Amino acid sequence: MPELPEIEVLRRSLEPHLPGDRIVRVEVRNRELREPVAVRALVRLAGRAILSLRRRAKYLLIDLEGGRTLVVHLGMSGRLTLAPGALPPEPHEHVALHLASGRKLRLRDPRRFGLVLALPTAGLERDPHFARLGAEPLDPDFGGSTLARAAAGRRGPVKSFLMDAGVVVGVGNIYASETLFRAGVHPLRSVGRISAARWDRLAAAAVAVLRQAIAEGGTTLNDFADGQGRSGEFQVSLAAYGRQGEPCPRCGHLIRRLVQAGRSTFYCPHCQR
Repeated sequence: MPELPEIEVLRRSLEPHLPGDRIVRVEVRNRELREPVAVRALVRLAGRAILSLRRRAKYLLIDLEGGRTLVVHLGMSGRLTLAPGALPPEPHEHVALHLASGRKLRLRDPRRFGLVLALPTAGLERDPHFARLGAEPLDPDFGGSTLARAAAGRRGPVKSFLMDAGVVVGVGNIYASETLFRAGVHPLRSVGRISAARWDRLAAAAVAVLRQAIAEGGTTLNDFADGQGRSGEFQVSLAAYGRQGEPCPRCGHLIRRLVQAGRSTFYCPHCQR
């Protein structure tokens, strides 16, 4: 599933092209997504200019004039790409925004776990999709104390804690494994047994992993591509994830795999304590 780095890459790839353009027509070809597309709400976006692009967690936010925001979540297999308006629809294309520039912004989603909504911009943070989201790891005030406060009085493995979007957003399975590897923290360690210094290392590692992933175009393990159709390259830089049986790049011990909550975790038994 595309996580925070992939959506930030998508935002940055579209930002030079969309603001200032105008939606002239909205085409809904298939309304069956995780939540059925509200056709009337989308169609009413026609005529509105695109003001800016933002991101909250794994949601892309396209702010429009008139106080509306188009919210897009890619789910597991979604792609949002900018294409010439004359191109025929892609297979599994659900929604296309036809723009005054002659281009179209199209969402395709073969597995239909994605989401597209038209919501009021004011009070967006109170919408049920956003109200319970945790800290943004790329915000300037994010740090070890953010994680420590969220962990107070809790138990359970730290990897599951990092993947809890109510604690911190966008640290999915791959990025949690890489964060724990960089910080030298065992994925099964209880959050009740993590010192302030370890929380600082974890926060710094999470930020570093996410920033590197963004710089390298995201991780293309589930057919992710940016708004121009380009694939990411961060999977080449993965130090632990997917490397079971390979030597640890720090100490040479073999990387191991375990399953937590149905998800694969990769770690070094020597470096991570």
